[in-house]
Amino acid sequence: MVINRFATRASAAFAFGALLASATGLGDSFAAEGPFISEARLGAAYHDSGPFSHSKEKGADINAEVLFRDLHWLKRWNAEVRPHFGLSANTSGDTSQLYAGLTATFHLGERFFVEGSVGGSAHDGKHHSDDPHRKELGCTVLFRESAAFGINVTEHSNFEVYLDHISNANICSKNEGLETLGVRYGYRF
Repeated sequence: MVINRFATRASAAFAFGALLASATGLGDSFAAEGPFISEARLGAAYHDSGPFSHSKEKGADINAEVLFRDLHWLKRWNAEVRPHFGLSANTSGDTSQLYAGLTATFHLGERFFVEGSVGGSAHDGKHHSDDPHRKELGCTVLFRESAAFGINVTEHSNFEVYLDHISNANICSKNEGLETLGVRYGYRF
């Protein structure tokens, strides 16, 4: 039953994404020059770190993320908008997540940048739980937002500190939310 609901939501999200890509000319942007994947990131994060929710779960998260080609939506503000896909795997067996969305990277000169992202997440955590050490996230598919500050070390390498948040915006009966605070290494192709 849960798998069927997840598959239905995932299919609807994919169909919406395809429609959005068609309507906005996203396909034309992807046909432009440059590699399809523009950056790969790998990092570690402090799981369920707050500051927007109470900390219940333990462990560290291993994070891997890929960012795709710039969509050229914010070029005039010296920024990139790139679709992303990622995974945060909890090392203690608590909530892990797959996520996707859009990342806006604003370049502050040659060395520094700030980022914000919005999208969705699917997790393996608890919807409801009597365990005081587990989050009650309410739904399988959640909203996901993140913010980051980074430094370009070379033309291809960067490091960033990031904070992400997942929750259901009170759409489901429970909504404790979960944040991770971490560091990542990024390699631009």
